[in-house]
Amino acid sequence: MADPERGSIRRAPGGIAPRVLQSWWAPRRVVRGLSAMPEQVKLVVLMAAMLVFLIAQAPAHARMAQLDPSIPFQARMGGALLAVMFLMPVLAYALAALTAALSRLTPWRLSPEDSRLALFWALLAVAPAMLLAGLVAGLVGPGPGLAVVQAVCGAGFLMIWGAGIAALARRA
Repeated sequence: MADPERGSIRRAPGGIAPRVLQSWWAPRRVVRGLSAMPEQVKLVVLMAAMLVFLIAQAPAHARMAQLDPSIPFQARMGGALLAVMFLMPVLAYALAALTAALSRLTPWRLSPEDSRLALFWALLAVAPAMLLAGLVAGLVGPGPGLAVVQAVCGAGFLMIWGAGIAALARRA
């Protein structure tokens, strides 16, 4: 991770993967441990999450291209690339800024840096579940199985993001 002289991030045994897994049962502790993460690393976390989200969409786009060949797979993935790698990071930064601004209305203050960390980490932590959702979408297609997996992804994201916000917010 980062240099200990800078006081940035404590080294976790095994690296990022154990932290992603721990985020599903102890998100506050994980996010609190990452609170000194530099801005450059936060951007890397966001872009890694977006890359996994893009990869997760490939099976569903392949399935849709097989069922409707009027739009080829490459065109579908090109659109997904534009949306996920270019538009979603901008929206993530805007949502983090909005969250930090709205926290000013509560007795708990959240700095913009902490807001970004909570959101970006929640996106990375839910990325493995998004891979599962992509596989279900590609292999099974629309139906109750996909709905359940997507609901778990959404609930997991909200839980991890909310816990991250709670862990990083400070009393005014």
